[in-house]
Amino acid sequence: MLRWLLAVLGFALYRFPGAVIGFLIGSIFDNFRVKGSFKTTMGSRTQNVTPADFELNLLSLASLVIKADGNVNQTELDYVRQYFVQAYGRERANATFKVFNEVIKNRQISAQNICTLLRQRTRYESRLQILHFLFSIANADGNVSTPEVNEINRMAGFLGVYARDFESIKAMFFKNPDSAYKILEIDRTATVSEIKSAYRAMVKKYHPDKLQHMDEAHQKGGEEKFKKVQEAYEQLQKERGF
Repeated sequence: MLRWLLAVLGFALYRFPGAVIGFLIGSIFDNFRVKGSFKTTMGSRTQNVTPADFELNLLSLASLVIKADGNVNQTELDYVRQYFVQAYGRERANATFKVFNEVIKNRQISAQNICTLLRQRTRYESRLQILHFLFSIANADGNVSTPEVNEINRMAGFLGVYARDFESIKAMFFKNPDSAYKILEIDRTATVSEIKSAYRAMVKKYHPDKLQHMDEAHQKGGEEKFKKVQEAYEQLQKERGF
């Protein structure tokens, strides 16, 4: 952060007093960047908003998933609000919903523009967690509809998520004979050796430690993905007897 850089420079020039002054000045700039001047992409227009662009863009994508099947479900709305409160705290979550309702809700939201922005600014594992979050919204009412799957799939493409990773996360929300294989990104014809190898690869890909830079709710979602990988592997162990 800028505060620490200026603190180091201040210390080099004026020792301890310089470090204190540099830290304070840097803190002002850091707080301005975090709270004062963020952007969210809506169609071809850009609007200055608060509190943060990531939260507003995430909420915008969530709204598109909720409306995908033409039925605005209260359970899904409640899930999103609870998720944001857990991730950002009640005050910040309320501010995000307020800005969304006042500035963004009634304007055209471009999933492509938002996802392109997120693709440029987030790590791949973070984008995987965004997909898991979107599927969790669709599943909040106990059923992930085909229009919701199609909308999330479209977003996955804009986010630059590989098809096999999309299918892996999707399989976590559907129970069928192939779910365990899809979660581990392998075919039913996979050998025991290939299953073990796939499991090790998925553990590495979905390990919760990869989301330590994200907020608590996102980290919890990462733990849920990790648990699904473990359950898939244990299921195949029983089925194959190894």
